[in-house]
Amino acid sequence: MQQELIPHLFRTEYRKMVAVLCSLFGLQHIETAEDIVSDTFLSATELWGLKGVPENPVAWLYTVAKNKTKNYLKRGAIFDQKVSRELQSNQGLSIELEPDLSEKNINDSQLAMMFAICHPAVNIEAQVALSLNLLCGFGVQEIADAFLTNKEVVYKRIQRAKEKLRQENAPVAYPTITEIGSRMDAVLSTLYLLFNEGYYSFSQNNVLRKELCWEAMRLCHLLVVNEVANTPSANALLSLMCFHASRFEARLNEQGELILYKDQDTALWDQALIERGRFYLKIAFTGDEISKYHLEAAIASWHTIKEEAPQKWQTILQLYDQLLMIDYSPMAALNRVYVFSKVHGKEQAIIEAGELTVAQNHLYFTLQGKLYEGIDNTMALQHFNKALTLTNAGAEKQVIQAHIRNLQSL
Repeated sequence: MQQELIPHLFRTEYRKMVAVLCSLFGLQHIETAEDIVSDTFLSATELWGLKGVPENPVAWLYTVAKNKTKNYLKRGAIFDQKVSRELQSNQGLSIELEPDLSEKNINDSQLAMMFAICHPAVNIEAQVALSLNLLCGFGVQEIADAFLTNKEVVYKRIQRAKEKLRQENAPVAYPTITEIGSRMDAVLSTLYLLFNEGYYSFSQNNVLRKELCWEAMRLCHLLVVNEVANTPSANALLSLMCFHASRFEARLNEQGELILYKDQDTALWDQALIERGRFYLKIAFTGDEISKYHLEAAIASWHTIKEEAPQKWQTILQLYDQLLMIDYSPMAALNRVYVFSKVHGKEQAIIEAGELTVAQNHLYFTLQGKLYEGIDNTMALQHFNKALTLTNAGAEKQVIQAHIRNLQSL
């Protein structure tokens, strides 16, 4: 039990304790916060192995973390030299203070951490890596796996971000209205990338990494339940996540292989999440702001209606047109052409695809293959074979090979 419990608690509680301690110490002393929490888990590993798991292991961890923090604050030489004077001069606090590990303070601290990490001095890649590390409790190797890079790159990225935050003397504080305005885009971009990394994951041979998606949704939920961070865009993003998450169980078969949208069993769609998505989308559209998250959520909302109806694809096409006008992306452009084929037919869509300026990667050739299917199967095969040579992702290969087999069997 202990072998499974401690890693689980590390995943769920580490980030909370680090956020609270960073709120207490400041981001200048991130390593101190991480050392205290890591030492707490080390104590758990040693003592639980000898004496058994306590009745309430979470409460035990929090108590030990509190005691270690108080001891550190009282006795630590580093504290005396670096932290104590800053705390006492900046905040008027005494060394008798202790971390508040209440649920409310944990949530407030994590919210504050989100806005601190998304400091404009830190680039977006580093923001995502540091968010995964500090807010989600992911290790360097896990982050490297998620982004298909090596852990040395991730480690350097995280260290540079921490150093930048130290140089900027960035506080971990409840975000002000000004910070909401200036940093919300970066916060939402980080959560969007985090969710997409889970939803479109091809790392570790996993097509879907739900834990990344749930973390993104949890952090986004912290925004919408906060009175100053509850913006239309935050609601739109959470709505988008809910719609995508509603199809988790239908996206994979028993072998963990990807099931395309058209072949999904709608009985496996989570109706409660769909309703939550609609709830947040309704709130998102109460203001004048229209972001890419509004439009993507509206598109995702239409995809929760499986029935084929002319209005469905026409409306989705209009939404893609708006989306590309405010935030062009190659992926959205490819998706728009597929939707265009639903409205105007494959022949017209082939002309549209030929005008795309996107990089000719495997997704481009997969789209071309789909468009030529039934019109010119020889051309379709050529495109699918080209796509096959341009991807190393197992799930993508599986989908492309299925198309090739179908065409070869005709």
